[in-house]
Amino acid sequence: MKNIYSYLLLLMMLPIVAMMQSCDEEEIVFESDIPRFELRGDRILLEALVPSNTPVGDEMYIVGAINGGDVDAVVGNPVWQLEKAADYDYRYGIYLDPATFAEGTSLADGYYIYSASQREERTLKGDSVMHSADAGLGERITINVNRWASYFSAEEAPVHDGYAIYVIDNSGYDALALYAYGDGEIFGVWPGILPTGTEVVDGTEYIYFDAGEANSGMSVNLIFNNNNNGSQLADFPVVLDRDYYLELTPDGVVEIDQSATIEHDGYAIFFEDLTGWDALYMYAWVDGNPSICGEWPGVTPTGEVTINGVNYKYFDTGAANVGQGHNIIMNNNGDSQFDLAYVTLDRDYYYSISATGGVEIEDPQSYTGGGVVAPDPEPEPDPEPAEAYTIYVEDLTGWSTINMYSWGEVNDIFGSWPGMAPTGTTEIDGITYTYWEITGNGEAQNLIFNDGTVQAPDFAVTLDRDYYLTVTATSVIEKE
Repeated sequence: MKNIYSYLLLLMMLPIVAMMQSCDEEEIVFESDIPRFELRGDRILLEALVPSNTPVGDEMYIVGAINGGDVDAVVGNPVWQLEKAADYDYRYGIYLDPATFAEGTSLADGYYIYSASQREERTLKGDSVMHSADAGLGERITINVNRWASYFSAEEAPVHDGYAIYVIDNSGYDALALYAYGDGEIFGVWPGILPTGTEVVDGTEYIYFDAGEANSGMSVNLIFNNNNNGSQLADFPVVLDRDYYLELTPDGVVEIDQSATIEHDGYAIFFEDLTGWDALYMYAWVDGNPSICGEWPGVTPTGEVTINGVNYKYFDTGAANVGQGHNIIMNNNGDSQFDLAYVTLDRDYYYSISATGGVEIEDPQSYTGGGVVAPDPEPEPDPEPAEAYTIYVEDLTGWSTINMYSWGEVNDIFGSWPGMAPTGTTEIDGITYTYWEITGNGEAQNLIFNDGTVQAPDFAVTLDRDYYLTVTATSVIEKE
């Protein structure tokens, strides 16, 4: 009978256990991970998650052994073109018919995604990509595109003479010149110099004025004008210890928050680099998942940006990795390294780092650079004034002298061994006591009565009251 009851109880518990397991194993699903296309029984569905800086509606194609691998022949052919999801700009899909594949080929023979504007897909480090995930009819394949080739082949930046003044010119002037005064007329006499050239920085085109290496560190006031044709903007003071990004309007000059103009691939980790290293690499690891930075020593910075006058090197972590947790290791191409922090990729991070470690920057919009300074510690409170107490001892030791030593919360509180000599003797209720006048503030101590050589057992006290003790050569007993 007992076995039947046990069996019935087990049957009743099974749904509860299953429900608990279901709750424990439930995972957060991010929007980028949600499938956007319905399965079709007569097709293989391939869905691709592309970087967030991909132009919306860009033409995407699958290229590989299945269609000959010739990009020029594939681009423009609707058979191989992916379709953008209707409800998510960075997920594309294509229904593949194996009957259209080149004879004797399958997806297992290798393929990649090609963007008409950004070219072929690449790894985070810029290496070529070849997928081989295959599936049958009515099944779905999901792949992540980490980078496009265009990301690694931007035009080479010009070599500047000193720091540069980058300008988006919405002044309305037909011609733009820049004059400066302060520590010197660094751009010559009025109206100054014309733009040095144009440069694309993080996808934004600027005109720029090189300030000159010899002028680094000078404090000057910039005056943008219409090349001596009667108009000028208000003075804009700068210290030439960094590049500046400015927007000109008819009303004046405004410094650009350069970080707001950059489209990042997923969340980014920003570093004020005070390491002095000749190279900066970021590596990431987490048990059970591949590193978002590839193999050791990881990846070099995605780019640089100035925020509130502070230069940061930043690493994009990839939209496909949102929500993941990783341990970050900064290193000098493997020569020097330190563990930085464990981060969850659900926001941007900002750090100031030296060659031995880093501190998170809580508010980059107010941080002015040079390293995070720890706040001054709260001053130690003044100690409570010590109270006066007395240790009374009925001395039955038979010693010629008696001393009191103490150890514990404060060692040698009554002096070094053998300790303190008695203050005196007094008679109380017909008993003669040897006594010590002391001060204390609640310290936990152990008293050792001794003659300098022989000692009685340790006796624990708290220095917050008077004590009456009977002491022999072999015992210490508190009087009631």
